[in-house]
Amino acid sequence: MKKYFQKISLSAINLYGVIILFLFAILFTFLVIFEEYRDFEQEEVLLRQNYLTAQKQHIQDEARRVLTYIRYEHDRSKKQDQEMLKERIVSSIEHLFSKKNSSSYIFIYTLEGANISDPNKPKNLNKKMSQLDNENGFDVLDALIKKAKTGGGYVEYVWDNPVTKQLSKKISYVTGFEPYGWLVGTGVYLDEIENLMMERKRVLKERLIKYMMEILTLATILFGLAFAGMKLINGIIRNEIDTFRDFFKKAVEHYVVIDKKQIYFKEFHILVQYVNEMVSAVHQKNYELKKLNASLEKKVLEKTAKLQKQMEYNKQLVNMQDSFIKHSIHEINTPLAVIMTHIDIYKMKYGQNSYLSKIEAASKMIANIYDDLSYLVKKDRIIYEKHWIDFSSFLHERIVFFEEIAVGNGHKIQEEIEGGGVIYFNEIELQRIIDNNLSNAIKYAKKSTDIWIRLYKEKDTAVLTCATHSKKIENTKQIFEAFHQEETQAGGFGLGLEIVGAICQKEDIRIEVDSNDELTTFAYYFKKVSP
Repeated sequence: MKKYFQKISLSAINLYGVIILFLFAILFTFLVIFEEYRDFEQEEVLLRQNYLTAQKQHIQDEARRVLTYIRYEHDRSKKQDQEMLKERIVSSIEHLFSKKNSSSYIFIYTLEGANISDPNKPKNLNKKMSQLDNENGFDVLDALIKKAKTGGGYVEYVWDNPVTKQLSKKISYVTGFEPYGWLVGTGVYLDEIENLMMERKRVLKERLIKYMMEILTLATILFGLAFAGMKLINGIIRNEIDTFRDFFKKAVEHYVVIDKKQIYFKEFHILVQYVNEMVSAVHQKNYELKKLNASLEKKVLEKTAKLQKQMEYNKQLVNMQDSFIKHSIHEINTPLAVIMTHIDIYKMKYGQNSYLSKIEAASKMIANIYDDLSYLVKKDRIIYEKHWIDFSSFLHERIVFFEEIAVGNGHKIQEEIEGGGVIYFNEIELQRIIDNNLSNAIKYAKKSTDIWIRLYKEKDTAVLTCATHSKKIENTKQIFEAFHQEETQAGGFGLGLEIVGAICQKEDIRIEVDSNDELTTFAYYFKKVSP
């Protein structure tokens, strides 16, 4: 939504505004129609109620008036023959309510269902009607008799209208005259209210159509006027914007300002002032920047020349350092081998000697450092081929190599080799992992404490652990970085664990270091182990 509004134009905004106003006009029209229709529905309900109430009252009055007449004639002529009296009463009632006026009549039945007088059913005169059902199967006569026996009341049903010849809603009021066992009643059809409602709906429809046409016509006129005004205003605004656009294009290359006489809108005059001030400030800064650039270019050239010389000098130092290390490693190897050989010869000839043991331990430490340096020099130039190695035997050999060194430093190596299987690895790289862990364990373990080396299998993984009583390692991840040392007093170059970390990362060996105030444990997980 935000991106859409960033691309919208003034013309589109004005057009949308006019459309929204037009939609509001339509909405207002529909609200008026809705209110009119709702008022009509309420009026219709009220009219129906009033009409029904009036009709009920009318038929009740008619039925009771007839009942009063029957009671009067009965009481007045008790000595007269009752059958003749009944005929006279019925005849009088039929003459009073003309048959021609079929919508207003009186019907008389016995409480057993015999037709005494019913203008709408003359063929059934004096016949006993077992039932009188309407089209929906409703037994009308039975319902009328029940109402008459209970003192009178209204019955609503659907019946044939003799005027329209169609089924129509009808309501009747009946009451009983016990001396004769008569049911006296009258009814009225409710078609009139439906016709009245249809006429009112027609008038309402015409009125609503008129309202809608008037409002839509007015809205269309307003829409046209607004659209014309929008086009005029947009044209002026577009000219103003074009003036600013052309100005900014020229201001990029030349020092120009906007003439206020070109701008018609008062609100834009303030903007012109700010824009002119901005252009003046920008051109002033550009001038100063050019001067500064010229000065900086000169200084950059001078600094670049110095840096180039310094880089060449540093490169020479690095090359000299590499050459020195390579030659030093080569020169150390021969005397170190001579020392180790003569120590072995001396031990064979004269036996073990405590002083000689210390010399041997120191020589082995030098040999370990030599192996680390040799690996660092060669690792980027040669490929270390892998072979199947008996992990248990290889580990035991390296522990034997470091036993003299451990004893010379007041430690004892406790090994627990449960079987590590055969791993596919390079011997030199595996030796660097084991030797550097043993060397660091001897170097950092507390005096007169043992070093625990354990090798065991977990499914297809060989796990090598090295545990010592040593000072807690604060940062267990940083120790695998080059030249990092937790204890500077212990000496060394800090390269051993950096070599271990690099080999483990290359061979996808997981490392876990757990260190607290009592114990520090290094664990290495070697994958792809054969039995």
